[in-house]
Amino acid sequence: MIDKKSFKLSIIIPCYNEVKTIEKVLDRIAKCLSLYQITNYEIIVVDDYSIDGSKEKLEKYPKGHNIKIFFHKKNLGKGAAIKTASKALKGDIVIIQDADLEYDPKDYHKLLKPFKNKNVKVVYGSRVLNKNRYSFKLSLAANFRVFSNYVLTTFSNIANRQKLTDAHTCYKVFRINVFKQLNLKENDFAFCPEVTTKLSNKKIKIFEVPISYKGRGYDEGKKIGLRDAFIAFKTIILYSIKK
Repeated sequence: MIDKKSFKLSIIIPCYNEVKTIEKVLDRIAKCLSLYQITNYEIIVVDDYSIDGSKEKLEKYPKGHNIKIFFHKKNLGKGAAIKTASKALKGDIVIIQDADLEYDPKDYHKLLKPFKNKNVKVVYGSRVLNKNRYSFKLSLAANFRVFSNYVLTTFSNIANRQKLTDAHTCYKVFRINVFKQLNLKENDFAFCPEVTTKLSNKKIKIFEVPISYKGRGYDEGKKIGLRDAFIAFKTIILYSIKK
């Protein structure tokens, strides 16, 4: 872990219809930060016009000096939520955290450790590097998502001349100066391929660390689908051309 007194951590949480998990995620983050003795931090939640009760829960959630909550007046997408949050950032290192429980904040120490090296600018949490990530039998839909992620990552690596194992992971961590250089444009899940391709264009190396992952099904609120895979292909090509 890097020196906890030498940096401020910013955690961005895009939220759309996660009424069952948003409070649990916030509580788990608080517990993990306390466990790792990280006291200099900010949490920025952006509700992307949820209609399932998430908005109401966030409105009632206890506010503090280190938590900010913004509400979109219409549904704009994950990338748009991240762009809204980026305007309020005051930290030195930025973590993207989903509002569900697929990704566990207990992995923050793994994600932050590489930043002890001043030359490290970006870290991705790789689900693939965790050899014990699937301790259960995958459903047909889950197997398809695993295969799709492999295909997309392979295509991304070829287009961007990278060697990533999990290009479309949620856990992307940046030094603030690098994050602000990206000049984000995409409003939906295309945020992921946009970021990875732009980092390649800037010749910024991405370090990967293994993380835990608990995937969920569409019946549990999973939102990303086949359409997003096609958009990802298009986005990689678009920003590869815009070098």
